Amino acid sequence: MSNCDKSKINSGEAKKRRPKWLITLIALVVVSVLAVAGVFAWRAYEHRRHYSALSSCSQAVDNLNRLTRPFMLARYREAEAVQADQVKDVKIINAMSHRMKAAGGLRPPTVQCKASMSTDALNAEAGKARRINGRFAVVAKSAKTVLASRDAKVLDDAKAALDGKKGEASRLLADSDGKVADNATRDGLQQAIDQAGQVRSGKAKAYQDAADALQAAIDQVNASVQSKSQADQQAAAQAAQAQAAQQAAPSNNGGRGGYTPSYRPSINRGGGGGWSVPAPAQQSAPSTPNGGGYNPGVEDWMNSTGHPVCQQGQACGIG
Repeated sequence: MSNCDKSKINSGEAKKRRPKWLITLIALVVVSVLAVAGVFAWRAYEHRRHYSALSSCSQAVDNLNRLTRPFMLARYREAEAVQADQVKDVKIINAMSHRMKAAGGLRPPTVQCKASMSTDALNAEAGKARRINGRFAVVAKSAKTVLASRDAKVLDDAKAALDGKKGEASRLLADSDGKVADNATRDGLQQAIDQAGQVRSGKAKAYQDAADALQAAIDQVNASVQSKSQADQQAAAQAAQAQAAQQAAPSNNGGRGGYTPSYRPSINRGGGGGWSVPAPAQQSAPSTPNGGGYNPGVEDWMNSTGHPVCQQGQACGIG
């Protein structure tokens, strides 16, 4: 028997000894391993997909929260309340109104991302957050424009108001020269004018404060002017009253019924121990009968002064 015939006999015997169920078992094992590997691969893929959806949703919600936090919502309300006459361009007010409506008003959006949610649900919430975030981003930009325009107009108005107040103060300073009760008020007004001219700021409050300081100085000068005017009026009234009282006072005639002597006679002691009174220069003494020294005018003067009176035909003497 040849060697070739022997190998064929041995191969046929080996086939007869290998059972068929072993082949089937091997096939089942291979299929099971492939199935398990597929399940793990699918689960890993789904896990990565779920994690990506959760991360994307969380990021979108964070971005939205930054635009809808209380501080930002208050800013949107502030811009929404700005009137057309408070800005330089009315168009931005209308644009702000339209964008607010498109964003659904100022109600905080309800978007949430939870790990327990499905991947599809997470993707849906992420898409919702992105849409709302886009609308609020437009609102934020519009609000910024409105508030900037308002602030610019407030600044321009404050500058114009200060310029007008400086002009008013300068006119008052010139007009009040010599008309104030206290000149220190004018010095204070000049100082306020100088300080107002040095204001350089991008904030309206700086110009408003300078205008308030000018107004305070103006009020002090006006009060001082009024005080001096009242004092001058009172002094003039008192002078007028004094003059009227002087004109209305009766003349003092010495109690002689209107007679006022126009001369002052001199009294000399005579050689015979008597008094002799000369007649007034502007009058001629009348002669008396029998050569006596009786003079009616002198007698009246003597009676009024308390000196002894010489009677007609009698001698006058001291003692």
